[in-house]
Amino acid sequence: MLLDELVKTTDTVASTRSRLAKVDALADLLRRLEPADIAAAVGLLIARPRQGRVGIGWRGMTAAMGEPAAEPSLTVADLDAALDRLLGTAGAGSAAERAATLRLLTAAATEREQAFIAGVLLGELRTGALEGVLTDAVARAADLPVDAVRRAAMLSGDLGETALLAITGTAAELDAVGLVVGRPVQPMLAATAASATAALEVTGEASVEYKLDGARIQVHRVGDDIRIYTRTLAEVTHRLPEVVEVVRGLPVRDVILDGETLALDEDGGPRPFQETMSRFGADAARATVLHPWFFDVLHIDGRDLLDEPLLTRLGVLERIAPEHRIPGEITADAAVAERVSRDALAAGHEGVVVKAVGSAYAAGRRGSNWIKVKPVLTYDLVVLACEWGSGRRTGLLSNLHLGALDPTGEFGEPGGYVMVGKTFKGLTDALLRWQTERFQELEVRSTAGTVWVEPVTVVEIAIDGVQRSPRYPGGIALRFARVKRYRDDKTAAEADTIQTLRALLRL
Repeated sequence: MLLDELVKTTDTVASTRSRLAKVDALADLLRRLEPADIAAAVGLLIARPRQGRVGIGWRGMTAAMGEPAAEPSLTVADLDAALDRLLGTAGAGSAAERAATLRLLTAAATEREQAFIAGVLLGELRTGALEGVLTDAVARAADLPVDAVRRAAMLSGDLGETALLAITGTAAELDAVGLVVGRPVQPMLAATAASATAALEVTGEASVEYKLDGARIQVHRVGDDIRIYTRTLAEVTHRLPEVVEVVRGLPVRDVILDGETLALDEDGGPRPFQETMSRFGADAARATVLHPWFFDVLHIDGRDLLDEPLLTRLGVLERIAPEHRIPGEITADAAVAERVSRDALAAGHEGVVVKAVGSAYAAGRRGSNWIKVKPVLTYDLVVLACEWGSGRRTGLLSNLHLGALDPTGEFGEPGGYVMVGKTFKGLTDALLRWQTERFQELEVRSTAGTVWVEPVTVVEIAIDGVQRSPRYPGGIALRFARVKRYRDDKTAAEADTIQTLRALLRL
């Protein structure tokens, strides 16, 4: 199949808000793919190619971009093969060889295909083909129950291979996909609630557990062979020797554990998230030690536990790893749940996760059996610039550049604004139309992609916190920022300060 057909489908998917229309477009594409292209195409559609990251950054991508091809000729297989070459090129002279491979690829691509390839390689592709939507599309294309496809995908950890099996194999073959120790599964996800009390009203009796500000890990042990995987199922065993040693010391032969790892200070409290992630992402040895904390067990010594109630799984976990269990209490009492929530926050953690005691482990699902509760922080910030959108937002100003007031000039001009992050989250269609008109009126300069504006517009932003970042002059960046509303009642001089935001850092 021509890559152009896949790109056109992503444009169709991005241009509609209808889940049904997205599923229909993707299912039609999947039916037309050659079997050899299915797994690769699925990886491209969810912006996670089967090769993973191939080590191309902005500089390399920009240098490779030349005049685009006039007509489409690249196939899905061509792009997949080029990614294989990029991943497999190493050693002396590899930089030049990789650059040449990338130049040949982009030279054969049309302008629209070049943009798609850049998005895939840089991990910045927004196709609107979220994994859940594509899972539904696989089921539609294969004419199979979506629950069967979803379960096979979660247990195999590979939606691409699941799509290939569903579309070219039989229902029995799909149903035969099972849990395999050593093969990562998609992690179970949590919904959100405003309070522990509200969460408990949904779950009933629950395990109310600390929500740690760490990195999600899934640990597989088969005898003495131990493998550790990230939330996205990338293997990171070599980065976490301290976790390997902990798991090697557990009284089990085979096990799959779900949990978090994070750095602790000398008092046993959590270090800033940025420190954990810096250590977590390091291939070389680092002084910072990461401690594992487990909250679930999916398999033990030949026994699958996925479909067992949480209460049973916690009993197994307490038996094999009592010193490494995430703190929490089982309760149906809202007062107890709120106390655990306060204790978690006082200990420097993010909040709590409230988990129904009778729930199975529904990997890859964000249902109502697990509900996370975190305090929502809101701050009034100033819009410094806005980027033109793409896909469904083409022709609209979308991604906001956000600044905090610097009254003392600690990080710039006194009374100026220090950029602390960007966001396009939380913007309704009405707000998009309004800010597109408004910010063009306030324009002070622009490029093809960005409009800089007079710093006079105040917007209320919800965040999960801040983290240290060298990207911005204030040394911090917002975490999970999203728009709540514009504040017409406030002037830019009344915006929150960079000092207020920096105070959120855990010192």
